[in-house]
Amino acid sequence: MRTIYILWLRQVKKYLRSPSRVIGSLGQPILYLVALGYGLGSIYAKAGGGNYIQFLTPGVIGMSVLFTSIFSGIEIIWDKQFGFLKETMVAPVSRFNIMLGRTLGGATVASLQGIVVLILSVVVGFRLTNFSLLIPAFVFMFLTALLFTALGTAIAARLNDMQGFQLIMNFLVMPIFFLSGALFPLSGLPKIIEYLTRINPLSYGIDGLRGTLIHAATFNLWTDFGILAVLSILFIAVGAYLFSTIEA
Repeated sequence: MRTIYILWLRQVKKYLRSPSRVIGSLGQPILYLVALGYGLGSIYAKAGGGNYIQFLTPGVIGMSVLFTSIFSGIEIIWDKQFGFLKETMVAPVSRFNIMLGRTLGGATVASLQGIVVLILSVVVGFRLTNFSLLIPAFVFMFLTALLFTALGTAIAARLNDMQGFQLIMNFLVMPIFFLSGALFPLSGLPKIIEYLTRINPLSYGIDGLRGTLIHAATFNLWTDFGILAVLSILFIAVGAYLFSTIEA
């Protein structure tokens, strides 16, 4: 447990001690909120969808959590290249504890990033409909972050350099984001798109955020929670196994 705590704390401290990293990672969410929120807001309202910023904000929070958590897991590749990972791996501690500590730390950082985006969205014009559901919203943020940090760890365990990074972005992360319903409703879609959104883990994270923040969930919130929890455990197990195969 001590190893898990130390690695978790190291990840969180690294985030808090890098204000430039925090500010830099907020550029894309703010751009989406302002450019899409106001740019498409009138079209969305005319189509009978209401306030687009209200609808968009949970999706942008999910996007921020997704990107931060995936990149947190992929940091293992950098540690491999510069030898930092080897120093950790040769320590007389369980590799599962090392992986779990890093994963929990990355998930915490991604969740903090999501909270910051939520606060900024209020400045842009977003309004919470029920403050009592903030805690469940944070739970959905953390589960989403945990799932994708574990996925990032599993991917990083199989890569030896950053050459495959663009492939991951273009063929995994971006499709996950765009097919999650972050930018559009999940109802009334063509069958193939609907099927892809249903098998996309991020869809349930964003739907859970919409349900808790604006009462606009497509699925049942318990369904969202159950799927995220099961997939998080599964991805942690896969990530732990692949992490254990890394050569020190």
